[in-house]
Amino acid sequence: MEHSDQTNSFTHLQACIINRTAQVCVVGLGYVGLPFAVEKAKAGFNVIGIEQNPARAERVNQADSYIDDVSSAELQAAVNSGQLRASTDFDNIQTADVIVICVPTPLTKNLTPDLSYVEKVTTEIALRLQSGQLIALESTTYPGTTDEVMRPILEKHSGLKQGTDFFLAHSPERVDPGNQRYTTQNTNKVVGASDPQSLEVALCFYQQTIQHVVPVSSAKAAELVKVFENTFRAVNIALVNELALLCDRIDLDVWEVLDAANTKPFGIMPFYPGPGVGGHCIPIDPHYLEWKAKEVNFNTRFIALAGEINRRMPYFVRSKAFRVLNQLGIAPSKAQVLVLGATYKKDLADWRESPAIEVMTVLMQDQVTLSYHDPYIPEIEVNGQTLTSVELTPDNIAQANLVVIATDHSSVDYRQVVEQAQAVLDTRGITRKLACDQTKVTLL
Repeated sequence: MEHSDQTNSFTHLQACIINRTAQVCVVGLGYVGLPFAVEKAKAGFNVIGIEQNPARAERVNQADSYIDDVSSAELQAAVNSGQLRASTDFDNIQTADVIVICVPTPLTKNLTPDLSYVEKVTTEIALRLQSGQLIALESTTYPGTTDEVMRPILEKHSGLKQGTDFFLAHSPERVDPGNQRYTTQNTNKVVGASDPQSLEVALCFYQQTIQHVVPVSSAKAAELVKVFENTFRAVNIALVNELALLCDRIDLDVWEVLDAANTKPFGIMPFYPGPGVGGHCIPIDPHYLEWKAKEVNFNTRFIALAGEINRRMPYFVRSKAFRVLNQLGIAPSKAQVLVLGATYKKDLADWRESPAIEVMTVLMQDQVTLSYHDPYIPEIEVNGQTLTSVELTPDNIAQANLVVIATDHSSVDYRQVVEQAQAVLDTRGITRKLACDQTKVTLL
């Protein structure tokens, strides 16, 4: 009888997923969770988002999007259709068929994993867990989190067992904010689980709305896939950042070298230097893998070195800025510097781990009089001070002794900036191919 009940639970959940009657609960409506919730609502699922920030939950219910990749119009369509609503109440979990966790996984000050959000949410789910539910973790984390952290909490508090009473999987998010080509729907999705039934039902769920789903043998393998993807980028960015440091020493233009190298039609992939790395993924995720490796007495030297090089870049920008100011005969404490861009990536209102803000911080620590312009971020706190974005007027550009291009937003006319500025430090290489006075420009 028990086996029959388990089989019925499994087949019932699959049937609900396939005919779109399954209720989907998305925990965490941030950069990953909100686009995911909207995508599932558009596909016909009834979706409820659990968001612990009451203001965010209310904005979802008012169809007021706070995420760049979700327009208020498509959010409104999902809300008005009755397919999507938000709440702060975890009791909604009890009526869900599928529960998807999209909460932050930050680092502590010592660069070790902080799983407090995952653990808290998992406990809340465990206290309300029902037989036949699927739980999928999308948050990026170290290999072993789903099986070694979540599963014991779920089983202990619920009295249920994975693979028989409930189903548990890991499917790491692959969100690239601002990417117009690859969205939730057409980005290949990796799914892993540590028992066959959990894997099968999780694949069934993700295949409803995603064009190509890639199964792997375990949740741990899926977790490693994600941290490797971001570690790959971190290491290659660190490589070109280190090349930039070397080119500065031997008086070569790193951009010329990279542009020429990238003409090779095979065996190379374009990566470019910059003021550092930002966003949730690249500055953080490799340290999850580094930390996990230490558990098995393995030293991930590439990862540690890449992090060290990338964290050094804002300080290199500061030293290069001071070199330009010195050539102008201006002491840093007497200088006015205008920084263009505060976000970590162009054309986005996202300043998580932004190297542009770190550049501003280290400049202000040396008594530089600093202003910034960013059309996406009207106000930020830097070095304990609240700064307001200034207009990019000819006067504001000309009054600055140095303009530092920290984020290359498309809305800025960089040729005009170079024409009006006294001097420009370009950390993104955006001016190098413009028809403008290149004698005013110093490239990273």
